[in-house]
Amino acid sequence: MNRLSAAPAAPAASASAVPEGTWGHEPRRPRVARGASRDDVGWVKAHGGAGVTSLVEVLGGVDVGARWPDPRRGEPRRVVLVGRTSAHGLRAVSHALKALDEGHAPPGLDLLCVALVADAPGLLPLSLLRRVRVIRSIARVRRVPWIAEWRVDGRLRRVPPQLARLGDLVGAGTGREGGAR
Repeated sequence: MNRLSAAPAAPAASASAVPEGTWGHEPRRPRVARGASRDDVGWVKAHGGAGVTSLVEVLGGVDVGARWPDPRRGEPRRVVLVGRTSAHGLRAVSHALKALDEGHAPPGLDLLCVALVADAPGLLPLSLLRRVRVIRSIARVRRVPWIAEWRVDGRLRRVPPQLARLGDLVGAGTGREGGAR
């Protein structure tokens, strides 16, 4: 079990008691991840545009949105938190990890890793690399490189090694070529 696996949830607070801007608290009732099972991998986006849709298309699993899934409702218990490598994305990942660490998640979750999707080609600036190191000090991190095909047509000609390793971690069984399951 990961160090950040969810502790028993605190008693549910009313929506008005949740500070505005708190990660994972959507103003509307959370949607059920349709077709999900506890054995699927739940992809949790730390922010909009994190890359969850692209990862689900290639690696499978369930896009549960910007909230922690609830295994008691039949949703995935194994999760991957996804964010971009931009300053905004890394801050959002940190907020989500803090929420998980403080018990603001349903019990029984297993955080497999944090997937950091490149927000641009090339190397990260030192300031962002330092933030990645901080995140890496508290959770397993998998980096997903810049994938130009996702920008153009969405079809991968070849699965990059980093993406294949993420697939191995979540049990996706991707091939090294073709990209689709």
